[in-house]
Amino acid sequence: MPEKTTLEIEGMSCAACANAIESALKKTQGVASARVNLAAEKACVEYDPGAITRDGLVEVIRNTGYDVKQSKERAVLRIGGMTCAACAAAVENALKKADGVFFASVNIATEKATVEFDPTKVSRETLSRVVSESGYEMLGVEGDEESVSGEEDDDVRKMREARNRMLGAWAFTIPIMLWMIPEMFFGIMWPNHMVMNAGMILLAIPPLAIFGRKTFVSAFKAVSHGSANMDVLIAMGTGAAFLTGPAMFFLPVANYAGVSAMIMAFHLTGRYIEATAKGRASQAIKKLLELGAKTARVIRGDQEVEVPIEQVVPGDILAIRPGEKVPTDGEVIEGSTTIDESMATGESMPVKKQPGDQVIGATINQSGFIKVRATKVGKDTFLAQVIKLVEEAQGTKVPIQEFADRVTGVFVPVVVGIALVTLVVWLVFPEFMVGILLKAASTIPWIDPELGPVTLALSATIAVLVIACPCALGLATPTALLVGSGIGAENGVLIRRGEAIQAMKDVKVVVFDKTGTITKGKPDVTDVVLAKSAPEGSMSEDDLLALAASVESRSEHPLAMAVVGGAQKRGLTVEPPEDFQSITGKGVSARVSGKRVLVGSRRLMQDEGIDASAIEDDLRRVEEEAKTGMIVAVDGTVYGLIAVADPLKEDSKVAIAELKAMGLDTAIVTGDNRRTANAIAKKVGITHVVAEVLPDGKVQSVTELQNKFGTIAMVGDGINDAPALAQADVGIAIGTGTDIAIESSDITLVRGDLSGVVTAVKLSRATFRKIRQNLFWAFFYNVIAIPVAILGFLHPVMAEIAMATSSITVVTNANLLRRVKVTPH
Repeated sequence: MPEKTTLEIEGMSCAACANAIESALKKTQGVASARVNLAAEKACVEYDPGAITRDGLVEVIRNTGYDVKQSKERAVLRIGGMTCAACAAAVENALKKADGVFFASVNIATEKATVEFDPTKVSRETLSRVVSESGYEMLGVEGDEESVSGEEDDDVRKMREARNRMLGAWAFTIPIMLWMIPEMFFGIMWPNHMVMNAGMILLAIPPLAIFGRKTFVSAFKAVSHGSANMDVLIAMGTGAAFLTGPAMFFLPVANYAGVSAMIMAFHLTGRYIEATAKGRASQAIKKLLELGAKTARVIRGDQEVEVPIEQVVPGDILAIRPGEKVPTDGEVIEGSTTIDESMATGESMPVKKQPGDQVIGATINQSGFIKVRATKVGKDTFLAQVIKLVEEAQGTKVPIQEFADRVTGVFVPVVVGIALVTLVVWLVFPEFMVGILLKAASTIPWIDPELGPVTLALSATIAVLVIACPCALGLATPTALLVGSGIGAENGVLIRRGEAIQAMKDVKVVVFDKTGTITKGKPDVTDVVLAKSAPEGSMSEDDLLALAASVESRSEHPLAMAVVGGAQKRGLTVEPPEDFQSITGKGVSARVSGKRVLVGSRRLMQDEGIDASAIEDDLRRVEEEAKTGMIVAVDGTVYGLIAVADPLKEDSKVAIAELKAMGLDTAIVTGDNRRTANAIAKKVGITHVVAEVLPDGKVQSVTELQNKFGTIAMVGDGINDAPALAQADVGIAIGTGTDIAIESSDITLVRGDLSGVVTAVKLSRATFRKIRQNLFWAFFYNVIAIPVAILGFLHPVMAEIAMATSSITVVTNANLLRRVKVTPH
């Protein structure tokens, strides 16, 4: 069975790097799919573990010239049972041999082991088992667990390093610029020609060799592995510019060594701003990671013991006081309270909780003391699932990006080719090219046609190399996805696939399931009506309800549960049925006290040859009131009907009206009869009704709606509607917090109301709009910038500023998504 893994990649600098890694992974045997996200610096890989291991994938990436960051955690373990140094050595060796452990040191004096390990391979439970198998006991984990390379720390480190490189480069570049001023404005080379040129060369060395070293190393790695990235262009441009310094002592060429330092300084400034903006874009995962509780109070015997959250296991009873975080997913077993679930659902109003209710880890207990039985821990919790989902979404691609990917795959080699052609054209046809410069010199003040032909040729070539920007193309989609998926997670909208964002812009109709989607999914008995065909005095309303409830007691359908609940509320006796049979989409039958009882629709009565005309008027009446009527027949005779109503969700009407205001049509697909479906559709404002659909007919109904209207989105509970959700162009699963069917949908809504559908549509449209804007800007910039550089209209430093601005513009525009109001009015 295929497995999925996410690898954090180090060393990528532009879209060409991401393409090289993705291409290498896709060519690897056993890899089903691979997506590399430049902005998130992650690779999402689906692979066959029988053909290749995770370590094998890491090796493929390293062979491509890049590295995979090993996530490390450090823990101090308390070890029991050790008596001498030999014991410590035994435990230490056992830990060191464990797969995923980087470092282990055991101190017999303190009886503690310090372990660094990969949390994706090794859990605390695994460490405990290793210690136990070596003949000793792990008593617990002490102190604060330190994340050696956590998500937040890593971004802070990258920004700090980028800042230091930028400041270091400017420390030498600013003196270069000040030294150039007398020559630029007064033609004075102070103190003389020789000293100034030598000084420029010496001052340019640190920005390139020290602070720009990473750029040259990245370029070398890319070229040595048969690919080319953005750093190759910068390395070639700055390298060529620097070499003019020593060359000017022997050749008729201007000294551009100082310019090379300026190019590198602006390049590193762009990298710093880009790293800062990317850090803001990836805040979603960090915020989610910060939400989790660090400790929990577990009831052991008659005492409360505070333990690290990693030691909580399913079945533990947790004590939670007002104001504390719920440590993990669980079920309330004692007490009542209100809980702030806004981190999970985006809903600001606290939710009441009492025994039997489910709670979500990392939410805030507000008003009462409760005891909770832990049901899910670690990677199985709701928060962990959300983090995983957001990471997967950020690793996906939008179809519109495919052309950009093809362009970036050949971008750098093409630019290098254009630069070489530029050099040749300027050297072979200097008069023609200088003639163009002379015409532009009157309007572009920085153009100097008086420079020698070799200098002009080098200037134009360097400008072409440094102005071309594959980064803008590569960052256009990932940064918008980073921000968009993060905003979605904050508002209870989990985007699972980037493709859904593009598909959503073309959606013409939003199709809703009825039960649990438009309605609350908690129906109740409203009417019990005796039929004229029933023998007079043979049965009361309570008798009819008790008989129907006895049959329905074996069914798990929501309507059946409503009938049973209605009987229990009246204090009626529900007898165990015999020969129970469920007739899909029609009803149920069974024997109760020797009588054969049928409860179901007209269709069931017709199939059984039972005349239901005596109850037809009453059935039509309840259906027109948006209720579901179930006919009850005993031994072939209709005795009456039971009407059940499922109340509408409070926001259904408002949400559907807002979808219409956005230009979307709406439809309902339900197994209910047409009158009930029409009545509900009329109440909430839905236009198209597809009724009396059997459970296995929903896919066909969705297909027919697609044929009729085009692209559609389907909203359902994500479990019963899974096939229909998969058939729709965009499947939206509507959940209730912990029980979310992720796999069947493109978008999952954490809350159970329809306002999330409005948010999903708005967010998808806004995100795609940013992606389209970014791609347009990236293409437009390169189409305009490269020809301008070829003609010599730009100084190399100006070209580098333009390139840095292009990347920054794309990332900044993506971050502007945060200003878009995506929540319903």
